[in-house]
Amino acid sequence: MKFNHRHVLSMEQFSAADIHAVLDTAENFLELNSREIKKVPTLRGRAVINFFFEPSTRTRTSFEIAGKRLSADMLNLSGSSSSVVKGESLVDTALTLRSMNPDIVVVRHSHAGAPHLMARHVGAHVINAGDGQHQHPTQGLLDLMTVRQRFGQIEGLKVAIVGDILHSRVARSDLIGFQKCGAEVWLCGPPTLLPPEFARFGARMTYNLEEALTGAHVIILLRVQAERMNSAFFPTAREYSQRYGLNSEKLKWARKDAVVMHPGPMNRGVEIDPSVADGAHSLILRQVENGVSVRAALMMMLLGGGDRPRGDA
Repeated sequence: MKFNHRHVLSMEQFSAADIHAVLDTAENFLELNSREIKKVPTLRGRAVINFFFEPSTRTRTSFEIAGKRLSADMLNLSGSSSSVVKGESLVDTALTLRSMNPDIVVVRHSHAGAPHLMARHVGAHVINAGDGQHQHPTQGLLDLMTVRQRFGQIEGLKVAIVGDILHSRVARSDLIGFQKCGAEVWLCGPPTLLPPEFARFGARMTYNLEEALTGAHVIILLRVQAERMNSAFFPTAREYSQRYGLNSEKLKWARKDAVVMHPGPMNRGVEIDPSVADGAHSLILRQVENGVSVRAALMMMLLGGGDRPRGDA
């Protein structure tokens, strides 16, 4: 299937067929990840810039590993080491990068819409690695891949997304992606962190954790993003954990074959108990593994490299 997208900016741009094409391509990278020499020349001579204005471990590292396994030339930039700290505008930064002719620019930014602005000026393909409280499409895709691997399908599953919905770009991308693929999505959290406008996306909304988890195939827990809060959204972390934190007893409300996921980083003992994070139902480390494959697939598809890595390095 031809990939008819110049950029990867949000989950809205993808059809269900697009999503499954990306996931099918990503599956082809799993074999590469298990090789002794984890490198192919598919993107040799191509230049990819990781431009992260916010801290990141999993996303930034997985993009870098994915690019290097495809033999792309990778350059990492941070907002603190760029001329942005001297007052340069994002548009001027994009124009500067354009003059260097990169093939892909991966952007994470604290402001919603920043990757879209970069895409209008930088000349290269742009991948949104998270913009403010808006979207995180590659996380959404790797979450979909992880669920499809476990259940063989996404259509007909009940997916419960629990926690700080208000500040979560992952919640938005997951909600849109899972619904496009035919899942029933429930959102759950305290009233202060569960905005009513999410109902317009077709999500089921509840403040009751038991209602959200009953019959759930997939439980996606979200970190409480204290760094984005300028006031108190709940009394204490202890009370939040008692009402919305997932432990082994609450997990029994879900299906026996339910899986637990988390985009990271985790607040152990707040939104998730260590026994669940490290338990048999957890797919958290599988998400990280799949992140490399999904991001490699997107880079290859954007640059017309086909649907599988080619040859040996």
